[in-house]
Amino acid sequence: MTIAGFKYFGAVPLQPKQAWRWLLPVMLVLLVLSMLIWLPWQVRQMEVGERQEQMIADTLWVEQAIRFQLRRNEEIFHQVGTEIASGYLSPDKLHERTVLLLKSSSEIRQVMWLDAAGRIVAFSDQRSIASSRLPDASAQASVNARKLKSPQYSHPFKTDSVSGVSGLILMDCHLPIFSHGQYSGSLVIRYALQDILDQMVPWWFAQDNQIVLADDDDVIFAQRAAGGMGRGVYTHRHTLDLPGAAVYLRTNSVKSAPTLLPNLLVGSIILLALGLIWSLWALWRDINRRLAAEGALREQVAFRIAMENSLVTGLRARDLEGRISYVNPAFCQMVGLTADQLLNKVPPMPYWAPEAIEDHEGRFAQVLAGTVQRHGFEIIFQRANGERFPVLIFESPLLDDSGKQTGWMGSILDISDRKRVEELNLQQQEKLQSSARLATMGELASTLAHELNQPLAAISSYTVGAINLLQSGVVDPALLTPALKKANAQVQRAGLIIRSVHEFVKRREPTREPVSMQNLIDSVMPLIELQAQQSYVAIQFSIIPRLPNVLADRVMLEQVLLNLTRNAIESMQQVAAERRILRITVSADNVPFNTAAALANVVVSVIDQGHGIAPEVAKHLFSPFFSTKAEGMGIGLKICRTTLEFHGGTLNYVNNPLGGTIFRFSLPPHLPRLAQLSE
Repeated sequence: MTIAGFKYFGAVPLQPKQAWRWLLPVMLVLLVLSMLIWLPWQVRQMEVGERQEQMIADTLWVEQAIRFQLRRNEEIFHQVGTEIASGYLSPDKLHERTVLLLKSSSEIRQVMWLDAAGRIVAFSDQRSIASSRLPDASAQASVNARKLKSPQYSHPFKTDSVSGVSGLILMDCHLPIFSHGQYSGSLVIRYALQDILDQMVPWWFAQDNQIVLADDDDVIFAQRAAGGMGRGVYTHRHTLDLPGAAVYLRTNSVKSAPTLLPNLLVGSIILLALGLIWSLWALWRDINRRLAAEGALREQVAFRIAMENSLVTGLRARDLEGRISYVNPAFCQMVGLTADQLLNKVPPMPYWAPEAIEDHEGRFAQVLAGTVQRHGFEIIFQRANGERFPVLIFESPLLDDSGKQTGWMGSILDISDRKRVEELNLQQQEKLQSSARLATMGELASTLAHELNQPLAAISSYTVGAINLLQSGVVDPALLTPALKKANAQVQRAGLIIRSVHEFVKRREPTREPVSMQNLIDSVMPLIELQAQQSYVAIQFSIIPRLPNVLADRVMLEQVLLNLTRNAIESMQQVAAERRILRITVSADNVPFNTAAALANVVVSVIDQGHGIAPEVAKHLFSPFFSTKAEGMGIGLKICRTTLEFHGGTLNYVNNPLGGTIFRFSLPPHLPRLAQLSE
């Protein structure tokens, strides 16, 4: 019976893996039984196949031996025919010439010499069986030999009575004789087919097989069966391949099919022995595997424990109900609590910061709902001593070996050091930008002095004039009022310059606010004009209407504009005066001027007609501390790009088709402003 995934044999419960161990012997017995049936039959079939192949090989060997002897006879009597054609051998000497040849080739019954008309000129007297005329089959072979000019065999034919022997099956081989290219007759070698089998088939082959010479229709011409008639189990048929004659050599073994019982006994013993060896090997392998698996498991557990104990990342496992099921030492050290104090805890957790309790509960609800995102999120933890610290948490499903989720696994990183580094980087960036602004003001010091000297001189003149009027005793408001108004205007002008410089160079924390590009450029334009006046550069400015605001730090963007315009002005110092034109355009991505661009990024272009940027300089243009100026620090463009990336923007440049360079930077629009425009 089966209960909750377990199998029971009697009163002993067996797990599925243990049940397989019980089934293994049963399967082995079934395998033995099936092999007892299949293996002997297979062995018998293999033995039958081997015997058949051996008989075929022996038959082919006998066939080759017969053909070799016949070809040898052809070559010998071809030489005799050559002697006849040359006139060396006369009919009277044929018998003397062939006596010795016929003694060594007992399969030959007679040799005859025919003239060109087919008449018998002479023949050997051995077993004289010659008649006055040739049988039809032999005569046809003679005609074929003359026509083909090659030896031809006749179809076997039967004699009536020859030298007291009747019923012989004979076969003639005609060898044509040509003298000076003219047919002069032929030699006929006459064979008795029974003699071919008796003389040319080895005794050992005849002892095991019935050998038959037959035609296409299995008409038997001769046979030899020293060991008895064939049983029809192993048979083979092969042609003798004689030109002009269709004679086949057919063999039929006297051996019967192998018996099943001896093979069954041998196969059973072999199979049982193999089964026993396999069982012992399987048992030995299983024991070794178990020992190896246990050792590997111990090593893996020890390695995992050592690895978890050496981690600086906190690990926390929770079940599907949110209960803590595992924590590693790094997490315990992080929150200042022991594993016993954390295991089996349910929310609210003791390491949750009170001020972040709502965020913790929201995240916990997402975990239970299975909607937690795989990417990390930041939150505040508190240690056992009350100290708060930021952490970065990554949550992922915890799966068992079958792929079923059993809980959630969290990786917790203490990012206090990273936060401090980020804050320090921001401070250093602000210091660097402040230093750059001071350096810019240092470069503009002489221009500022000249620019402030003019309103101060005017104020001095207007106040001296007013004093002179007062000292002369003439107090006429109509005379004093214009002078004092002009003095006040110059004071405001000087104050505006001083305030612009003060706002630009003072140290402050970066603050983002909606900024209008029109107001931004208006505020920095006095400083740009100061630089342009010194180099006699004309400024052209254009902006499309209804551009969205950008969310940015005003002073940082002013520094970007001031750096880019200063570089543009300096690049035009060596060009002709009519080319010293600085253009500043504000538009939207791929939107022409004077059109609405509420949903596009804001693009600011600073266009000069200076010397341009050489290719070798372009490779290092935005690298820190790289400068082509003798007095430059090489941080201006780097600060510009960093500042714009801080605001989510980009900075790039292209060559100006009219000569010079175009620097463009784009900033994303302020979303609340976009919503207002869309309404």
